[in-house]
Amino acid sequence: MASKLRYWLFKSEPSAFSIDDLAASPEQTALWDGVRNYQARNFLRDDVALGDLVLFYNSREEPLGVAGTMKIAKAGYPDPKQFDPSSKYFDAKSPADAPRWTGVDVRLIQKFPAVVSREQLGADATCAAMMVMKRGMRLSIQPVTREEWLAVHKLAGVRP
Repeated sequence: MASKLRYWLFKSEPSAFSIDDLAASPEQTALWDGVRNYQARNFLRDDVALGDLVLFYNSREEPLGVAGTMKIAKAGYPDPKQFDPSSKYFDAKSPADAPRWTGVDVRLIQKFPAVVSREQLGADATCAAMMVMKRGMRLSIQPVTREEWLAVHKLAGVRP
């Protein structure tokens, strides 16, 4: 039985990993790693599935907003950086036989002509209700609705 397509928003600081970094990756595909929040990890581990669609959101650095879209190219698997002592994402308490942290592979669908800013999102009735717009919402992996997905594309002036 095929699972229902889901929509997500993944946050990244552009100085750590940008949509341009994804575009420059081999086959425009990369591991989305470093998620160290249990609720976000649970989304990656339990809910994010192959083929799901993702909004790439620039967080904590200008320009804040949605920079483009991605597709899940490989569903959840152990984040290899949790086992690498030289990585800032190393977790000495994560056993190899029961890994604590999950990553997914993402593939670029499109980079928007311009970032859809928080101001634009907030001015749109559908987008204003998105989790990312809620005060204090810091979760790096968030579900979005199909309606929100479509509304972001409309604001970006591109077809989904």
